[in-house]
Amino acid sequence: MSLRYSYTLWAPIYDLFVDRAFHDKRCESLLALRGAGHESILIPGIGSGLDIPHLPAGPSYTGIDLTPAMLKRARSRAEQHRVEIKLEQGNAMQLPYADASFDRVVMHLILAVVPKPELALQEACRVLRPGGQIHIFDKFLRPSQLAPLRRAISPLLGLVATRTNVVFEQLLSRCPELEVVHNREAGGNGWFRFIDLRKRIPSQPGRETV
Repeated sequence: MSLRYSYTLWAPIYDLFVDRAFHDKRCESLLALRGAGHESILIPGIGSGLDIPHLPAGPSYTGIDLTPAMLKRARSRAEQHRVEIKLEQGNAMQLPYADASFDRVVMHLILAVVPKPELALQEACRVLRPGGQIHIFDKFLRPSQLAPLRRAISPLLGLVATRTNVVFEQLLSRCPELEVVHNREAGGNGWFRFIDLRKRIPSQPGRETV
């Protein structure tokens, strides 16, 4: 079952399962956008737009999702809350934007959903300007954490909803341009995490680095 097809089936009932469960954590993560001013912010995998009501005014927002049914709900939510956001169909693992197009990227519950999360993080890094930040809220296993049940059920769950065996540190190792600013627990006995990343600014020739 393709991700697009499975989330088309999920679209009518998605909010019932996800909104209440993660509402407070979603709001807490988006506090990082306060003071963002007129920055440009990308939200890959925006889904039904559950982030939209909590986006602070000021920045220029772009949200993409693979599933038209999800985007339809996101557009309705944006209109309801009078939030200006550009919504487009697209793949988080192959973003349709030029390098260094955005000041920030918000990735909520998307890295554990896509088939190749390392590609999604690499793409987020690619479209991020040097010095920009990526704000992540998702579930990850710790390096060397056994979690036999989560690992065992992940192949099945990954076909219809989400993966339960993603190790964030493995993804980060594929993105040497990114550095961790914050990494803290967000519930589930440490399974869920808030992670803020920054894209390193390349050193300039003739300038010493500390």
